[in-house]
Amino acid sequence: MKKHIPNTLTCCNLISGCIATYFAFQSNYSIAFAFIIIGAVFDFFDGFAARLLHVSSPVGKELDSLADDITFGFAPSAIVFSLTSGLLQQVELTQCELGVDSLTYYSVAYYLPYLAFLMAAFSALRLAKFNLDERQTTSFIGLPTPANALFWAALSVSLTGTSFTNDSTRLIVAIALLVGVLISCWLLVAEIPMFALKFKHFGIHGNELRYGFILLSILLLIILGWAGFSAIIILYILTSIADNAFGTKVAK
Repeated sequence: MKKHIPNTLTCCNLISGCIATYFAFQSNYSIAFAFIIIGAVFDFFDGFAARLLHVSSPVGKELDSLADDITFGFAPSAIVFSLTSGLLQQVELTQCELGVDSLTYYSVAYYLPYLAFLMAAFSALRLAKFNLDERQTTSFIGLPTPANALFWAALSVSLTGTSFTNDSTRLIVAIALLVGVLISCWLLVAEIPMFALKFKHFGIHGNELRYGFILLSILLLIILGWAGFSAIIILYILTSIADNAFGTKVAK
């Protein structure tokens, strides 16, 4: 019986991702964000349960990657697709000030948001590399998929309450989101070492970076609310890059 517990938790992660995707297509980004967080909780506890119960298996490892690509790859892609589609349709409906032919704009506005699904493909590639990369036992190479998903989900919730007053602004925001997708795709598979919040012990010495990051993250959440999650992921990336640039030199 106990051997099925981790895989059951993994399936709950996958189902959470499916529900998040549904609400993303409904433009209900708050609930989509909530289910991505729920999926992340299940993702944490399935591995924890497998190690605790000593029932790790190759099937569980593959199932975990499949579930992660749904929750942390496809769901955030659906969020960005829905968000950019909505923005571009608003521009189209208001007879925009952009000075372009309406048929040309319609074609671009219809197809451009599909670029968001590149993130699902690159998330799958990142997960496949993670399964085979023996360097990523205590840290990560490239941006972890849960971090990427939390960034986009939190950003979508932040933008929901924002009213863009003109067509040019809506178009700029939509294009900026899609450029951000391309940057995310690169970060997912980039050869950039990023620290993990894995503690070998809970003393201060050796964990200064982790404790400092946690404290700053709490402050960002207090100050920015849900938008703080997006800021935390940016902080995580910049902190990892700074640690690679300066931390190694100091250690040497």
